[in-house]
Amino acid sequence: MYDKNIEKVLISEEMIKQRTQELAKKISDDYRGKRLIMVCVLTGAMVFFADLIRQINIPVEVDTIVASSYGAGMTTSGSVRISKDIKYDISGKHVILVEDIIDTGVTLKTLTKMLATRAPESLKVCSLLDKPSRRKVDFEGDYVGFKIPDEFVVGYGLDYAEKYRNLPEVCVYRTQQEN
Repeated sequence: MYDKNIEKVLISEEMIKQRTQELAKKISDDYRGKRLIMVCVLTGAMVFFADLIRQINIPVEVDTIVASSYGAGMTTSGSVRISKDIKYDISGKHVILVEDIIDTGVTLKTLTKMLATRAPESLKVCSLLDKPSRRKVDFEGDYVGFKIPDEFVVGYGLDYAEKYRNLPEVCVYRTQQEN
């Protein structure tokens, strides 16, 4: 396998590809004939976002936002820091915010609340992963790839201290190092 820090593969590359295609089809069907802006929450969602938008078969505009509540650790700090805002005026437009994982819900609740003040026609969230057992605020995604157990995961854009983003699968990171 990869290295001693990777405990196991949780979601295979093939499973991710298939589910991404399903989500893209659903989004394409739901937004056909509408002006759609998809916003990538950097950096974790970039791999999923790139694969997802390539599968969408309707016109789509893209933008990015940088928000963080983790830093280099394994647990959320509880506060959300936005270091890069979107550039588009989203007033009257359909917006899908694309994230890597819905964990505590704090980041996405903060982002959706902020973006909602800009009067989009609609605002939805698409996330590759959902970890409902960790929720600290009431939040549900509109398009979700996989519900996962309370495991610390890396790969396919997700990281631990900026490492492992390049793995093609979602893997469980070993939180307890063997001595």
